[in-house]
Amino acid sequence: MAALVKIGILGAMGRMGRAIATEVIEADGLELVAVCDRPDHAGVGKPYPGSAAPLVSAAAQVFADADVVIDFTPPGATAEHAALAAKAGKGMVVGTTGLSDADEAALNKAAATVPVMQAGNYSLGVNLLMALVREAASKLGPDWDIDILEMHHRHKVDAPSGTALMLGDAAAEGRGKLLRDVRTPAREGLTGEREEGSIGFAALRGGSVIGEHEVIFASASERLVLSHKAENRGLFAAGAVKAAAWLAAQKPGRYSMKDVLGL
Repeated sequence: MAALVKIGILGAMGRMGRAIATEVIEADGLELVAVCDRPDHAGVGKPYPGSAAPLVSAAAQVFADADVVIDFTPPGATAEHAALAAKAGKGMVVGTTGLSDADEAALNKAAATVPVMQAGNYSLGVNLLMALVREAASKLGPDWDIDILEMHHRHKVDAPSGTALMLGDAAAEGRGKLLRDVRTPAREGLTGEREEGSIGFAALRGGSVIGEHEVIFASASERLVLSHKAENRGLFAAGAVKAAAWLAAQKPGRYSMKDVLGL
């Protein structure tokens, strides 16, 4: 009988953390062994509901106990967590968005010794959408303008969303470009005419919207709209847990959901 893959979670008491913990507890072949949240949380020192995994306040303990750690904490701690993963020799699945250059460098450094998965979105549908966007961009010329519209709940702290930027990367890649070279910032005021070949972004925040994304291809005579709407957070949690189970068997390196899904 194959050994259970031991999973740890950082940010376990947040919305995504709780959804991920539920998926791990219910999954075959996985064991929730440690979860972490802020030191002042009332549950610290007690088992996570429905499991024997302790809720701790030190991320290092989670890396010590788990085979793979899933990190959906807010921006700011990614570099520290990457260093802990490398030190402990444990795999890491990162769902944090709005990463800085320093965060990316830390993940790349950790990936030299441990497997690291990072994605702005762990949804199967979104990752398939990226493939469709890449294909459409490769077939439609620069006279087709590309804009990406996204909406999330009022509590989201970064914009554009990580998923929107991933879709922008896919569109730029389809045209043989780098997003940083063709990206147009949010428009306001007298912006002048649109530059041909540019990729624009717009972000909406409000209510309890889990996540909606549209990629709009617009020519002088028609529009093509590719979109995805998340109905519940369970789809992101399920994808992250699938990624963690897959990552446990991988060699050191940087991976994405394209690798998990064979896209």
